[in-house]
Amino acid sequence: MFSALYARVMSWAAHRHAPWYLGLLSFAEASFFPVPPDVMLAPMVLARRRRAWFYATLTTAASAAGGVAGYLLGMLAFDAVAPLIRDLGYWPAYLQARSWFAEWGVLVVFVAGFSPIPYKVFTVTAGAAAMAFLPFVLASVVGRGARFFLVAALIYWGGERMDRFLRKYIDRLGWALLAIAAVVYFLMR
Repeated sequence: MFSALYARVMSWAAHRHAPWYLGLLSFAEASFFPVPPDVMLAPMVLARRRRAWFYATLTTAASAAGGVAGYLLGMLAFDAVAPLIRDLGYWPAYLQARSWFAEWGVLVVFVAGFSPIPYKVFTVTAGAAAMAFLPFVLASVVGRGARFFLVAALIYWGGERMDRFLRKYIDRLGWALLAIAAVVYFLMR
């Protein structure tokens, strides 16, 4: 199952419109969409290694722009967005983000931008908390850039060895990831 999906993703990654899709996904993920751009960035770098730094730059710029959109949502329309945050189960994360902003300020944006935690919660929260805009943008660019350039560098460095490894073990890795996600889900309930 996962090996067929991997082959399909690799063919999509080599598609001539893939950079547009990567940019759209990166923008959307930073403000409202749940799928991280790493799932598209990694296979695109693997498919076209010579474009690794372009893809990392594109992902960073689009994600930072999406972060600004999330910030504006939080600043201008939080009352309209709050029910959606609750419905999607992000309300506890929102409350935690607010307390972290009060304690650590802009450093939280950098850490959220780099880490796998839902960045969109922090972009909306930064706007709702009226965080200073320029430090927010700088922390977003640095945090997101560090993450996406690291992903691109690891895939670039791994190259064909990484591709061979993934083709060989993708089914096991996929099932293991699903099992871990199920365990985490049940532990969190």
